[in-house]
Amino acid sequence: MSEYQFLKVEKADGVARITFDRPKHNVLDIQMMNELITELKGLIADEQLKCVVLNGAGPSFCAGVEVSDHKPEMAPEMIETFNRIFEHIDQLEVPVIASVHGACLGGGMEVAIACDIIVAAQSALFGQPEIKLAFLPPYAAVRLPHLVGPSKAIEICTTGKRYSAEEARQMGMVAYAVADDQLSEATDGLIKEIQYSSPLIIRLNKRAVKMHLGMPLPEAVDSVSDLFLNAVMKTEDVLEGIASFEEKRKPVWKNK
Repeated sequence: MSEYQFLKVEKADGVARITFDRPKHNVLDIQMMNELITELKGLIADEQLKCVVLNGAGPSFCAGVEVSDHKPEMAPEMIETFNRIFEHIDQLEVPVIASVHGACLGGGMEVAIACDIIVAAQSALFGQPEIKLAFLPPYAAVRLPHLVGPSKAIEICTTGKRYSAEEARQMGMVAYAVADDQLSEATDGLIKEIQYSSPLIIRLNKRAVKMHLGMPLPEAVDSVSDLFLNAVMKTEDVLEGIASFEEKRKPVWKNK
């Protein structure tokens, strides 16, 4: 049973599924943000975790942040709370998947693009419509240039245009655009691939991808090679992986 008013949480087999559940379109308010932060904070410390999935109940993933929380007297608390969501997602050492359907707009899209992988139903709509109300999307302004390039990021933030799942895939924001009735299957298929591996080695692989960002190439290669030799190759799980291959059996991970 979930302890939250606006989230449903299921944990099984190394997977944590967080479902936004604030009818009708899972619009985030400060309470819902704090619930998400609390859950993410707990997951950061879970050494058995293999991946996290964010999705939405009802017709949408998340249609944004409550407009009333943007009023001058509320905006400082709202922004400080909202930014903590991105900080906690960034601290998760396992893959974070956004499984998106329906409206994924404004702050909802910002939460989605904070994730490592987006799987989207064809009916999903992405966009940053804040400009229509004279706002700007702080996290999207920082994150989008890394995903789609500065030119497309400026277009997204200054037009308020909505984009289909396929358009979002073509620009590099979405990993998979699938038929609506295949969203669960596509998400579960990705989860299954991740679940096969050791929780520790999953963490080290994600760290390898993130740790070198912004480094010059020679320094980056040296840094990741050091992680390979002095972290990965010193685990018991790497020995188990080799043994299982040679013995033609499924590995039994020790997570150490």
